[in-house]
Amino acid sequence: MIVWINGAFGAGKTTAARELIDLIPNSTLFDPELVGAGLRYVLPQKRLDDVGDFQDLPIWRRLVVDTAAALLAELGGVLVVPMTLLRQEYRDEVFGGLAARRIPVHHVLLSPDETILRARIAGRPVPDTPDGDQRVRQWAYDRIEPYRAALGWITADAHVIDTSRIDPHETARRIAAAVHSGAAAACEIVQTPEPTAETVAAGVLLFDDEDRVLLVDPTYKPGWEFPGGVVERGEPPARAGMREVAEELGLELADVPRLLVVDWEAPRAPRFGGLRLLFDGGRLPDGDERRIRLPGPELRDWRFVGEQEAAHLLPPARYERLRWALRARERGTVLNLEAGIPVG
Repeated sequence: MIVWINGAFGAGKTTAARELIDLIPNSTLFDPELVGAGLRYVLPQKRLDDVGDFQDLPIWRRLVVDTAAALLAELGGVLVVPMTLLRQEYRDEVFGGLAARRIPVHHVLLSPDETILRARIAGRPVPDTPDGDQRVRQWAYDRIEPYRAALGWITADAHVIDTSRIDPHETARRIAAAVHSGAAAACEIVQTPEPTAETVAAGVLLFDDEDRVLLVDPTYKPGWEFPGGVVERGEPPARAGMREVAEELGLELADVPRLLVVDWEAPRAPRFGGLRLLFDGGRLPDGDERRIRLPGPELRDWRFVGEQEAAHLLPPARYERLRWALRARERGTVLNLEAGIPVG
């Protein structure tokens, strides 16, 4: 189990986390800042210069998940993680990766009044460098506005504790009580277990009367996706796609969808790759859009998009798969792809 303590710089995350491990038996402190610090020694400076924050590095997000999972496998018990997460897609990726390893995450937000937050930043010790005082404090002040902008999704996801007028020990006591009572329940994020070998996945393309394709926004990973999922053992791929459409959208397809593309995805660590199939689910009948019901723990949103908009929402490999599936649909054929490129 993980207790993830979120909040702005100066909210008291780390001091509360240190107090919390004394209140929760068999708990360990894991600060993902250490992962970011380590990457500064192993990544080329040019790569570090490409990003404004180490959280923008995909390798940081993967290593946080892998390190947390490894620590729990080694030590067991509870991992206390003080780390600001303001971008919802990064939360989805990190918490989704943990959910794939069957690790529940209890998300807590420490939320002092802004005036108190600014006062804490002003009084926080800074590095002993000529411009350390001004630079570090300005860095913290600059992140208050992104924090306020993110409060909408964070407060909907996390258990909020107002730390304006309580000390770190009391903060930790309230976190422990909230986790114990269930007030800070484990995040309802759904993710299938990490594969241990190549998989077969089936996606279904559904269209509106303008031939725009329906995409869904998963809560557990970044980027948009087609309705669909991994084909279970002994299950026909087209039927798997129909099952996923019913589970994800609440829509029962009357006919078995027609195959459009078979795409072989190469294994690329840490992923195993496999076959990715896209089927043509046809146009939704009038009124079916109003029957769409998303499973909240798994999907956040859906929309119909044209090909150009899809290019901005889908990861590159998924977009190439969609692009060729649309061509196959236009031609009434089936295309065989390898890593998104037609062969044969």
